[in-house]
Amino acid sequence: MAPRSREGHIMFLLIVGLMGWFVPGGGHLVLKEKKHATIIFAAIVLTFATGLYIGSIGIINPVGAKPWYVAQLMNSPAVAVLGQLTRTGDYPVYGRPNEIGQIYTSIAGLLNLLCIVNAVYWAHLRRTGAAGE
Repeated sequence: MAPRSREGHIMFLLIVGLMGWFVPGGGHLVLKEKKHATIIFAAIVLTFATGLYIGSIGIINPVGAKPWYVAQLMNSPAVAVLGQLTRTGDYPVYGRPNEIGQIYTSIAGLLNLLCIVNAVYWAHLRRTGAAGE
């Protein structure tokens, strides 16, 4: 494989991964897997929205709940914007709604990470021609 085509392949994989992170299912959409992209988008966004509904925006806490925040950040860079809004502590959430909301939003983020890895793997297989082997 020539260096130029290898660099192009790596750039393509990077684009697929970033699109999958910016918009859940975006990596699959780049690969022209519209049904997969739609299902992934609906599942991840509904799971994340359910977590926000249960626990409010205060569950995105980059200061007091860093491990949860890292998992939530896998949803999209938009979570970082929400994290900046809640950094001041003006949206306190306590008890069960906090715990359940963090679990839902974190699961949505980790599910999106899994879908990003899947899209990059599919892109790699398609570009190398190993998909039929």
